[in-house]
Amino acid sequence: MKYSESGVDIDAASQALRRAREAISSTWGPSVASEVGSFGGLYRQEDGSFLVSSIDGVGTKLKVALAARRVQGVGEDLVNHCVNDILVQGAHPLFFLDYYGTGHLDQEVFVPVVEGLSKACRENGCALIGGETAEMPGIYHGDDFDLAGCIVGSVQADELITGEAVEVGMEVYAWPSSGLHTNGYSLARRVLLEGDDPLPLDEDPGGLGCTLAEALLAVHRSYLQPVRQLRAHHPVAALAHITGGGLVDNIPRVLPPAVAVEIDLSTWQRPPLFDLLQRRGDIAEAEMRRVFNLGVGMVAIAAPLAPAVSAQLDEPPLHIGRVVSRGDGDAVHFVGDGKD
Repeated sequence: MKYSESGVDIDAASQALRRAREAISSTWGPSVASEVGSFGGLYRQEDGSFLVSSIDGVGTKLKVALAARRVQGVGEDLVNHCVNDILVQGAHPLFFLDYYGTGHLDQEVFVPVVEGLSKACRENGCALIGGETAEMPGIYHGDDFDLAGCIVGSVQADELITGEAVEVGMEVYAWPSSGLHTNGYSLARRVLLEGDDPLPLDEDPGGLGCTLAEALLAVHRSYLQPVRQLRAHHPVAALAHITGGGLVDNIPRVLPPAVAVEIDLSTWQRPPLFDLLQRRGDIAEAEMRRVFNLGVGMVAIAAPLAPAVSAQLDEPPLHIGRVVSRGDGDAVHFVGDGKD
């Protein structure tokens, strides 16, 4: 099974963005310092620092949360996802705004979602400063609701991470994900929860060590604290938040054109949820690498970490690869999994 068969076409979305690039960039003035496709939008202020913004949603993970009647976590998902996106450029979050759209406002759903938003904002030192709640029965049907959010953060010019410093000889590090995070759920739902033989959400289908609902609804991690701590002890040349597109599409977003990364897939244990998805959906390995994070949520590229530095970190990142010369090859290539 492919992602496109569940209704999501990554290539079509990328093509549409390329076609719209000229219209988008026509709105920019000299204060805009980022490009279309960056994790966060950079806006230069008069003092030389930058505001960094990002906007995102939770996607069809909402359908799983509704089915399991566990919606508080999706509020946390949304905030943490946005925090990670602006963290890629070194920003600290300032404030957050949310959009909640539904056909009929169910307080037993709405209140826990906002409580989740608030919890994650507190944990990330971010103010939930505003939002919009819209009832539109002509757009949303039944219990469906949509959730999106916008974050604004800031970074000083000398703390900005651009990826321009990445060079051959640096190493690739990563922190584990907590699960699917907020990407790939259209395919996951198609494989696990739809069709003639759907799996029950309230049971362990085997090997997960928890119910399927608990595995699918594990909260998207915030990497703010481990990244902050690493940067306090060691310079970081680039960060990549592994969202839709997986390692294949997200790492190249922060690489200079002359370099590539070699990722050793044997350096971490792929969580069993991904094995269940691949086996049950007969999903090709290349498709898995592009749709899902495969157990890695944030990648850092830096000079080699000394053992003394790692010993000072509460959560030292995994060493998963190295930076190499790109040549005529792809920006990301894989070794060590025995499947190529």
